[in-house]
Amino acid sequence: MPASPPRSPARPQHRPQPRRAVRPPVRRKKPRWAMRAVTTLSVVILASAGIGHAVVSSLDAGITRIDPFKDMKNRPRAGHGMNVLLVGTDGRDKISEAERRRYRLGGAPCHCTDTIMIVHISEDRERASVVSLPRDSYAELPAHTDRNSGTPHAAHPVKLNAAYAEGGPQLTVRTVENMTRLKIDHYLEIDFASFMRTVDVLGGVKVCTARPLKDSHTGLNLPAGTHRLSGGEALQYVRARYVDGASDLGRMQRQQDFLAGLIDQSTSSGVLLNPMKFRDVTRAVLGSVRADKGFGTDELLDLGRAMRNFSPSSSEFTTVPIGRMGYAVKGIGSTLKWDPVKSGRLFTALRDDKPLATDRPRNTSVRVDVAPQQIRVQVENGTQTPGLARRADAALAATGFSTTRRPTNSRIQSVRRTVVAYDPRWDRSAKSLAAALPGSELRPVKGQGATLKVIVGSDYRQVRKVRAADVREGEFGVVRGDEVKCS
Repeated sequence: MPASPPRSPARPQHRPQPRRAVRPPVRRKKPRWAMRAVTTLSVVILASAGIGHAVVSSLDAGITRIDPFKDMKNRPRAGHGMNVLLVGTDGRDKISEAERRRYRLGGAPCHCTDTIMIVHISEDRERASVVSLPRDSYAELPAHTDRNSGTPHAAHPVKLNAAYAEGGPQLTVRTVENMTRLKIDHYLEIDFASFMRTVDVLGGVKVCTARPLKDSHTGLNLPAGTHRLSGGEALQYVRARYVDGASDLGRMQRQQDFLAGLIDQSTSSGVLLNPMKFRDVTRAVLGSVRADKGFGTDELLDLGRAMRNFSPSSSEFTTVPIGRMGYAVKGIGSTLKWDPVKSGRLFTALRDDKPLATDRPRNTSVRVDVAPQQIRVQVENGTQTPGLARRADAALAATGFSTTRRPTNSRIQSVRRTVVAYDPRWDRSAKSLAAALPGSELRPVKGQGATLKVIVGSDYRQVRKVRAADVREGEFGVVRGDEVKCS
């Protein structure tokens, strides 16, 4: 038993003093900003010290380990920063029957890659560059043994996602390294269940669309506007391929936009500063993930600490430049062939740890569904102010609209509110044009045709700059996360 504490020495006797009213001590209130600072500092210390390490260490043991680099020879030289090959598979073993029906996940999985991305984390851990590799990319598999039949195969052409079906993670890594000449440092494989649980733990992810998105294959049905998607809805969103004619390329752009929203949600919600929340998110991610043996506790903590300084503007997204669409290959079908020059420069930039987006000011133009360059406009002066139509025509042309450059006077010269007259068949173009003319009135006119008409009213002040929803710019078509995340 523990020893008893020593007794206090006898106190000297004093004569009783007259009793006084005892005032309670005055407590000075700490400034709220000080309390917040102390709280934040405590959380950071806990997350980056013992609790963070203990949390991740306990989860590390649950990761399914694979060796995608086994016996690999003649690999590309290492560059600067870290390259992670992120592969999304169609695994659905841990998804309930109700979820399969609700989110159209029935049928047998093909055991192939639904998504292939290279995530490059800069050496200073201040930038993430994400490059999507189309699943239908023309690829040449190196000689290998089929993992299912055990049959040896000579080198042969395929679509890129077939590398996983024939040779699993190892053949996928070999193929990607051969095509990009980039050394892959780590491999992460995420299935449907892991993706859905991660989004749900984060409280959903916000996406926005300028037009309705409907895909009968996945069940996606989103009206135009902003939406917060749960895990299953998010899976429908990133898998949808039949919402427009862009097919897989359009789907990859939506995946990139979704990742920008995911980064925004992770960094703005305090997840990375809250050890328990960080644990829950990490548990959701790692619950169905497969990773290489070298991607362990220290690497996860390193990335977690780095992402505390991340924001959507720290991330950049692009798709490998395509040189030839619909490249037909006998026995394979239509493929996408990479542009050898542009893709070579892209992967060199990653190897040298250089940003893909050029230094340019953030584009603050209003996002619209149809690019102004695609919209034909006739401008008319609906007032008695001389030259008003000419000024509006010039301003619209400067913003990118294809004006006739022949402004005229309207039949009515007392128009107060600017009017955008349009044929209902071109309603998306009309809404995009109206966004450039704040306060204007949309007026449908059946049979008007493809040319939209602007009748300038006395309320006209200026043309607001607009841009297409797809803001990918530069040689590699790069977009920053803050340019596509929902405002």
